[in-house]
Amino acid sequence: KRLIEAKENIINPKQFDKEGNLAFGIHEYIDIPGVKYDPKIGIMGLEACVTFERAGHRIKKKALKRKPLPPKQRITKDEAISFMKEKFGVTMEGDQ
Repeated sequence: KRLIEAKENIINPKQFDKEGNLAFGIHEYIDIPGVKYDPKIGIMGLEACVTFERAGHRIKKKALKRKPLPPKQRITKDEAISFMKEKFGVTMEGDQ
């Protein structure tokens, strides 16, 4: 939530991939609310990556009897965008 606030709750739809994952960058860590400048670190940016999963996604990762993820378990780009809008109040860059 704080990382999204550092982006002023605005995300570009191009930052979502076709599988609903989200990646965005923050130019300076001091843009994050509540974070103070540390002279030992200096000025540094960071990149945040968010992976969305539905319940049952574990079948893809387990060691025994691993199976491919069925299409109904996959999250689409549109589903991830609508989730971010509803839960975090995110505005898409083209919606303004």
